[in-house]
Amino acid sequence: MKKISLIAAVLFCSTITAFAQRYCVIDTKYILDNVPDYKEAQTKLDAVAEQWQKEIDAKFLEVDKMYKSYQAEQVMLTEELKHKREEEIVAKEKEAKDLQKKRFGYEGDLFKKREELVKPIQDKVYNAVQKLAAQRMYDFVLDKSGGITVIFSDPKLDKSDDILRSLGIKKGTAGE
Repeated sequence: MKKISLIAAVLFCSTITAFAQRYCVIDTKYILDNVPDYKEAQTKLDAVAEQWQKEIDAKFLEVDKMYKSYQAEQVMLTEELKHKREEEIVAKEKEAKDLQKKRFGYEGDLFKKREELVKPIQDKVYNAVQKLAAQRMYDFVLDKSGGITVIFSDPKLDKSDDILRSLGIKKGTAGE
C-alpha cells in the first residue's frame, strides 16, 4: 500500500511540475528576416559566394578546354607528350578542386566569411532570446522554424515580435 501511495505521490508531483513549466515559441527565421543587418550580411555573403563560384567555374572550364584540346591532338602526340599533357590536365583539375574545397569546404572561406558577417547578428538574437527567457521566467523556448516540429502553438505563446522589439526593430519591416 505504501508503494502505491509513493508512486501516486511521485506521479502527482511530476504532473504538477510539468504543468508548472513555462515556455514560449519563437520563429528565428521570421526574426532574422526582419533584422536589416542580417539581410545586408546575407546579401554580401551571397555576392562573395557567387564571385568565388565564378572563379571556380572558370578553372573547371579551363580544365575542360585542356582536355578537349588533348583529345583532338592525342593521335599526333608522342607517348611522352601524351603523358605530360595528361599530368598537366590532372594538376589543373586538382588545382580547381582544391580551390573549391578552400572556398566552400568545411570551415572554408565561405564558412569564415559567414562567421564574420552573420554570426554576430545571430548571437545578438540569441542573447535577446536568453534575456526574454530570463525576464519572463520561461523554462523552454521552442523555435518553430528549425528542426523542432511544432504542430500547433497558440499565437499568444509566439514571442518573436518581443525579440524584435528588444532588438529595436519594428514588426514586419523586412517585407516592406
